[in-house]
Amino acid sequence: MRKIHAFQSCSKGFIARTSSASRYLASQKFLASVACSRPYTVSSARRDFTSFFCHNQQWSARSDGLKPSDITRVRGIAHAVAEPDAVHVAPAGFKEVEVLTPRRLLKIYAQLAKSRLTILVVLTAMSGVALSPLPATVPILLSTAVGTALCSASANTLNQLQEIPYDAQMARTRQRPLVRRAISPLHAAGFAAVTGVAGPAVLWFMASPITACLGATNIVLYAAAYTWLKRKSVSNTWVGAVVGGIPPVMGWTACGGKILPSADYPIHLFLPSFLTEAPLDMSMIDNPLGAFALFMLLYSWQFPHFNSLSHFIRGSYAQAGYKMLCVLNPQKNALVALRHSLLLVPICSILFPLSGLTTWAFAITSLVPNAICVRGSWAWWRHCGEKEARISFQNYLWYLPVMLALMMVHKQGLEWRRWVGMQDEVPSDGADIPKP
Repeated sequence: MRKIHAFQSCSKGFIARTSSASRYLASQKFLASVACSRPYTVSSARRDFTSFFCHNQQWSARSDGLKPSDITRVRGIAHAVAEPDAVHVAPAGFKEVEVLTPRRLLKIYAQLAKSRLTILVVLTAMSGVALSPLPATVPILLSTAVGTALCSASANTLNQLQEIPYDAQMARTRQRPLVRRAISPLHAAGFAAVTGVAGPAVLWFMASPITACLGATNIVLYAAAYTWLKRKSVSNTWVGAVVGGIPPVMGWTACGGKILPSADYPIHLFLPSFLTEAPLDMSMIDNPLGAFALFMLLYSWQFPHFNSLSHFIRGSYAQAGYKMLCVLNPQKNALVALRHSLLLVPICSILFPLSGLTTWAFAITSLVPNAICVRGSWAWWRHCGEKEARISFQNYLWYLPVMLALMMVHKQGLEWRRWVGMQDEVPSDGADIPKP
């Protein structure tokens, strides 16, 4: 017994005399052995919960031990505890902030501007320029494209600035620059301010004041009204549809067209040739009904396009607490899309030819794509399934470019046969031009 007590007292004295380096070495070996012997696993419930907030691989279940690099990080933590003044390896789960090189900064700006959405907005604005009966110069075309892109970039950046905590909870938005802190909110706010001032300024001085006012209005509607309503009411979708319908009207006004009727700028109706004997007056095509037709096309297209998209990502909207129709009432969400799918038929087959933007032949050729898309929306409303929603979404991806192309083919006063040389030009007096 005395020998045992002597051994214990000797051991205590030895431990007391052990240096800090020895204690660190012992703790280092202990942590490494634990890390290698006990693989890190997380229950499925905890993994599902944390996956909503952390987008990395540390929550995934692992059946093997830690890698040597992970053991090195564990040793770095132990070294930091033992010797806080020493340089140590950064702990697992963290990474250093990347240096903002010009190339990375441009990429972040493109993400803040939502480059794909901005390109779509610019293309719809260019459709208003292309379908306008008034002449357009290259400077007007370029300034309208640049000004519209700047306005869209400002609106999208302001939208992301307000939704940082909500984007962090959605799987499809948690990799946005502000969420992952690739750029500071102050820097993003400066980018939004510069583009928000430059966009309307370019449109004001290079296009027209009306176009600049429409661009500024779209920034306010999207960044203020639409973003705020997303967490308050399902009416946010209708406000967003108005935002999507304004860009082609901006292209219309950039060419000098007006949007409100007056005594000097009345509304003219272009009836089919078999219902009227009056000759076609090309000067009457420039009337407010054309701008209204362009607005209604993009306004109604937003619903089947966005509603079908929101249906199969409604789980993300529910996570972030957005009051979307797809979350609160999926059946009504599909019904609204079907209503506007049906509304697009008279818009294309009656309103556009009646406004004089296209010939009445467009009323017939537009029936084919409209019938395909209406059929997809009907199937989605009947079954309210994710497969049908995806089919409807894919239909309305190609619907808009096809319709705009058909409008250009059937544009009033545009003789494609003369463009390709299949028909000789006829002078204003009706006499044939002699061939050389």
